[in-house]
Amino acid sequence: MKKLLSLTLLLLVLVSCTSQKNSEEFIKATSGRYLFNANEILEIYFEDAEMHAKWRGNDNIELLKINDSSFYMKELNEKMLFVNQPKMHIELAPKTEHKGIVYHFKKLKVDEKTAGEYFKAKEYDKALAAFKDIQAKDSTNITIRQRSLNRLGYDFIRNKDYDSALEIFKINTHLYPKSSNVFNSLGEAFFLKKDTVNAILNFKKSLSINPENRNSKRFLKRLEKQ
Repeated sequence: MKKLLSLTLLLLVLVSCTSQKNSEEFIKATSGRYLFNANEILEIYFEDAEMHAKWRGNDNIELLKINDSSFYMKELNEKMLFVNQPKMHIELAPKTEHKGIVYHFKKLKVDEKTAGEYFKAKEYDKALAAFKDIQAKDSTNITIRQRSLNRLGYDFIRNKDYDSALEIFKINTHLYPKSSNVFNSLGEAFFLKKDTVNAILNFKKSLSINPENRNSKRFLKRLEKQ
């Protein structure tokens, strides 16, 4: 608590000696969307030449200017450094809590989206490419966990959004082609879409990976009787 109070007091002293206004050049270079994590955005914008951020549902976070390239964000309790080499990005200033770890937030291109945003926009090919990119960089990332994506698909099904369920299950089969469960889920989505041919194909694929998948056996038996 004492350390936090000391840091806050120091920042207040620094801020009081620093103009919160920013140059047009700096505003142009730093405004935009940054990849906070694999599937989450931190957006930087300016009002009256003063820096603000949008993050996790809060659209008006004020950042305290420490100097021309560093700003304090109370919601993170972190000092953010804006670095323009090799390309504009944000780094968190060194801190005891994350000693030895460099946090690097990439600035996205104007038309670039996260995997989730591509999916929401129904740009499924781009969503798949983005999910694959996450998997290539970190196969354990929560964003591309097989169970998480499958759970999302069944959430769509509960809301009777069978098209979205079908697409997220398709993505899951591309990410986990050796999983019986993901092909079983895709088969269920095709079944709900009344696409018997593709439902049968995916239940058979599920069973080719795991012959003991009871759900696939049950659906396949039911469909082959029709």
